[in-house]
Amino acid sequence: MIVEKFSQSVINSGIFRLYIATGFFATLIFFVVNADLYTPLEMIFGIIGVTIVLKGVSNMMLSLIILLFNLDNKREELDYKYNEEKINAMMAELGVQDAQSSGSKAT
Repeated sequence: MIVEKFSQSVINSGIFRLYIATGFFATLIFFVVNADLYTPLEMIFGIIGVTIVLKGVSNMMLSLIILLFNLDNKREELDYKYNEEKINAMMAELGVQDAQSSGSKAT
């Protein structure tokens, strides 16, 4: 759940779309500047090929980010919260027991 939320926020940030769009337009500009060296068909296939490669690289980068995402800090935080809740429940139960025992001693 934590990794899903993290990866969804990375995807929604648009950094990968910006990366792919920048590569697309850079390739487009490259082929326009060098138009005398390439045929239109080569330009189209080159632009499509580079865009597909950039999409694959961005997916691999996202996979690597998710792979290297460290959950140890979150696990420790969740363990601390869980233990804190258990301790508070035990303290409340102890307080109830003390109240009951002091109430039974008073009568």
